[in-house]
Amino acid sequence: MSDNASLLIHPVILCGGSGTRLWPASRESMPKQFTPLVNPESSTFQDTARRLTDITVFSRPSVLTSSDARFIVAEQLAQAGVAADIVLEPQRRDSAAAVAVATLHAARRDPEAIVLILAADHVIGDTAAFVQAAKAAAAGARAGKIMTLGIQPTNPATGYGYIHVGGAVAGAPGNHHVERFVEKPNAAGAERLIAEGALWNSGYFLFRADVMLAELESYAPEILAATRTALDEAVTDLDFIRLDATAFGAAPQTSIDYAVMERTDRAGVLPVSFPWSDVGTWDAVWEVLPHDADGNALRGRVETIDTHGSLIHSEGEHVTTVVGLDDVVVVTTPDAVLVTSKAQSGKVKELVTRLRGKAYPEADAHRRMYRPWGWYQRIDIGERFQVKRIMVTPGGRLSLQKHFHRAEHWVVVKGTAEVTLNESVVLVHENEAIYLPIGSMHRLTNPGKIPLELIEVQVGSYTGEDDIIRVEDIYGR
Repeated sequence: MSDNASLLIHPVILCGGSGTRLWPASRESMPKQFTPLVNPESSTFQDTARRLTDITVFSRPSVLTSSDARFIVAEQLAQAGVAADIVLEPQRRDSAAAVAVATLHAARRDPEAIVLILAADHVIGDTAAFVQAAKAAAAGARAGKIMTLGIQPTNPATGYGYIHVGGAVAGAPGNHHVERFVEKPNAAGAERLIAEGALWNSGYFLFRADVMLAELESYAPEILAATRTALDEAVTDLDFIRLDATAFGAAPQTSIDYAVMERTDRAGVLPVSFPWSDVGTWDAVWEVLPHDADGNALRGRVETIDTHGSLIHSEGEHVTTVVGLDDVVVVTTPDAVLVTSKAQSGKVKELVTRLRGKAYPEADAHRRMYRPWGWYQRIDIGERFQVKRIMVTPGGRLSLQKHFHRAEHWVVVKGTAEVTLNESVVLVHENEAIYLPIGSMHRLTNPGKIPLELIEVQVGSYTGEDDIIRVEDIYGR
């Protein structure tokens, strides 16, 4: 390990959340960190990855995500022009297990590597200030502290934990010991904490790998043992590192805050004041978006009259209109509508739980479903038929498959399709169609340089997604 390489910060992006408080825009099938909720041109995950591109400060980043999201992560990293190691968690075990895996992974390259843990869904308004803060906090980490970035509060928020700041860390200018962490307070408690000079707990951590491993050994040995085995027995799947499912599943499910940070005597904090939000609720999204003269944050095709201080978010081709309402959130998507007061927007998670309990598919699935090869979107569905729009990326290939209950008709509207049908392979061009009988073995490939788009009409007694028998799949599904 060269001296220069040992000075670099090893960033790790935790990318496993579902973001249900931002339903219906954020769902299990496409969580908030992958959607352009704030920046219309990119996701918060992509914005996070781009903050780490200064090669004089950061080494190649790692991303911890779920297996289901692996191809979304890979595609969005490619779009952002960022190369990263992608580590797949077989299941959600909360942040302590994720931090343990990240630390072990970095320690394989350098036992004293400085590791930076970041969330994929935060908004930071000043990248240069963030990079400078990371460099400053790294000094505290090299001194043996487990550093966090403490955000200077701008309001008495009840959705964040707080940090009481202690004395200075010797040899690390600007860094302080943590006096104590405080759980999310009520409104009166938040005002009191701000008056006492407490900071928001951002959830960013910087530490030497050997220091964190020692603290995990002391306070969470079962998590460390399980994740070490999961990484030791990991396999490489395409460009992904797939952790061993049995070993990882044995890790107790808890946060790094409870497992280590609230128990260690090594906790440190760097006070920072750059604009920051975890955009955890719709009212938080409203706060970080630009506002019009009436204080409204408007996205998509929207018209308002006598409406103030509101967030109106409209997806798709339809227009969303609001008249005579103040301080509300209205979110419309092609298959769901949310209307709530900003003050009560934190209860959307409870709403999603209720929708799941009543088996609404919209609770977790978007109408547009993303796959390793592209996406499909339902256009219409009825008794014995379903119509979909399908997009296949250049070089994308669906599995070799068959169906027992439906036939399919494919009409190409853009690009060229290479279609395997039983023993034959044919090219289907724009404005041409092909028929796939029930039980036929078939596969769709995009051999071209532009996205392939087609309309699929399914006809049969059952059109569910589970009527797919995969015989061969390049994506390992």
